[in-house]
Amino acid sequence: MMQNLLQTPIEYLKGVGPNRAELLKKELNIATYRDLVNFFPNRYIDKTGFYKISQLQRNSSEVQIVGKIVHIKMVEQKRGKRLVADFVDDTGRMELVWFRGHKWIRENLKLNTPYVIFGKTNWYNGMFSMPHPEMELVADYKKNLRTAMQPVYPSTEMLVKKGITNRVIMKLMQELFQQTGLKFIESLNNELINELKLIPKSEALFNMHFPKSQELLARAQFRLKFEELFFIQLQLLRRNMLHKQKIKGFNFDMVGDHFNNFYQEHLPFDLTGAQKKVIKEIRSDMGSGAQMNRLLQGDVGSGKTIVALMSMFIALDNDFQACLMAPTEILSIQHYNGLNELCQDLDVNIRLLTGSTKTSERKEIHEELENGQIDILIGTHALLEDKVKFKNLGLAIIDEQHRFGVAQRSKLWKKNEIPPHILVMTATPIPRTLAMSLYGDLDISVIDELPPGRKPVKTVHRFDSNRLKVFRFIKEEIQKGRQVYIVYPLIQESEKMDYKDLMDGYESIAREFPDFQISIVHGQMKPGDKDYEMDRFVRGETQIMVATTVIEVGVNVPNASVMIIESAERFGLSQLHQLRGRVGRGAEQSYCILMTGHKLSADSKTRLETMTSTNDGFEIAEVDLKLRGPGDLMGTQQSGVLNLKIADIVKDNSILKSARYYASKILKEDPNLSMEKNLMIKNAYSRLVKNKTIWNYIS
Repeated sequence: MMQNLLQTPIEYLKGVGPNRAELLKKELNIATYRDLVNFFPNRYIDKTGFYKISQLQRNSSEVQIVGKIVHIKMVEQKRGKRLVADFVDDTGRMELVWFRGHKWIRENLKLNTPYVIFGKTNWYNGMFSMPHPEMELVADYKKNLRTAMQPVYPSTEMLVKKGITNRVIMKLMQELFQQTGLKFIESLNNELINELKLIPKSEALFNMHFPKSQELLARAQFRLKFEELFFIQLQLLRRNMLHKQKIKGFNFDMVGDHFNNFYQEHLPFDLTGAQKKVIKEIRSDMGSGAQMNRLLQGDVGSGKTIVALMSMFIALDNDFQACLMAPTEILSIQHYNGLNELCQDLDVNIRLLTGSTKTSERKEIHEELENGQIDILIGTHALLEDKVKFKNLGLAIIDEQHRFGVAQRSKLWKKNEIPPHILVMTATPIPRTLAMSLYGDLDISVIDELPPGRKPVKTVHRFDSNRLKVFRFIKEEIQKGRQVYIVYPLIQESEKMDYKDLMDGYESIAREFPDFQISIVHGQMKPGDKDYEMDRFVRGETQIMVATTVIEVGVNVPNASVMIIESAERFGLSQLHQLRGRVGRGAEQSYCILMTGHKLSADSKTRLETMTSTNDGFEIAEVDLKLRGPGDLMGTQQSGVLNLKIADIVKDNSILKSARYYASKILKEDPNLSMEKNLMIKNAYSRLVKNKTIWNYIS
């Protein structure tokens, strides 16, 4: 019965009607009774106490007073008139003032009758006054459904203009709660409610809108935040489980010669504990009979490539092929060179396929791929073309996956009857909290330690006034045989200005360092010219690379030891961290110098301090998440994270972890939610999925 009532269109609620209903839908997305119940206040005015007039302080705070009006008069002023009422209680006297609506107010004010008034006080001409107070007769005040903490709801200009004020929304809420008799169907089981000491659903909803006390409000918020995050996690975990049940994968139970021979004879250095742990997780996934769907996160330089290669060897040992897809040609060439070097003494056939592979070579690759001569194919999205057919693709690795759409990835799946195992790699650390929600249906592995022998990059912040010292430092490093990046921001809105900064910078560097060779790379160059300039730098023919952020992902020049970031305050944290990851790839000490002007906003200061104090990508990502919010961090297509009604992924981090823990515990015991005790959860879950209220994350 209750469910049907909550689906009632909002126009049938007393006080709404068709016109207001249209406005509420357009401005606040409120179309049904359920939407209204879930429209939560964004703050509360505390009306828990009453003041006496003699207790008022001259600090213009909001107060509530009980008293009577003893006299009303109109006062002429420069422009128009004001209406003034003398208001008294047993300790003193003050004035109530109205600057508009005189006629209506005057007709409705009752003399010598007790009122509750609420508003901001001013101290004026030796007396307290309150302009445009909220007023209610004490008799009505006692009758109404009310709270000492008054909710303030989000609003828009349009609503205020059309007379739908906060007070109107409160009245509608009151009407709704009276119609429903304050009874709402429970959506969690008793075990959860008892274990977490949650208040019942009805009580939680009531106290969100009409809190009886600060403590009950806090408990109501906790209960509803937990519930919201619990159902999101339940859906993500269920999707992961169903994926494993439904989507059969190849069962790679063999770990054979390729893997063992490489591990025992050809590893260039010992694996870190983190790498070993991740390889173990991947091995168990690939041998489970279900399709692997794993996200591998590792900071720049943490050794994801070796993990990728060893995963490919597992596919090879089971007589399957593997492929690795990267977002850019430069990156795929680097992967190709890196893997070839690791496999030089092994009998493994690795080929590269990109947009610029010659037609004759392309044909040869297509043939060898189909007859199984090629073991590993590396490339850009050229791998997705229909002509590219594998004999038996067992593992697809996708690098920097946020650059590939879902549709592109599903093309890889369709290369086989049974879809290959999928490993997604990213060097962009995603805070655990966000990963739990965005990639909650992928299994997540993290490489959180750097290989031995890597020296952390030293990061410093310098003001423009220290430029000459910085130039001297560059000279010294180049004389030691090192190379230097100098990066300028490039932001769409100010492209012309940025381009001018880059060119000015290039000229002043050319003047400053006449004896050195300089490469320049920016977005307006032809791809061929860009590659030529990059290549000269990679080969060490140029000592300085002046660039906009095109070098952000994946250029590997172990000899480059200095990264200078101009106007560093204009970059986001994750961008700064990615850029810093371009140096520190060799055995030498590397440096990152953040150059800025003296005028810095508070956020910019936080970003610069974070960069100079830590090299840990996950720590940086957490700070970034706090500064920018989840929607911004993942780009708009993933801003679904912001569709939360009440929880906040950053602030409610601990509630999120607890929600995931309990969701997983319940699904382990009862995967289909078919037990009697979980009936309430099952019903609520089915309803949410049916109404698409749980955000279907893109991942």
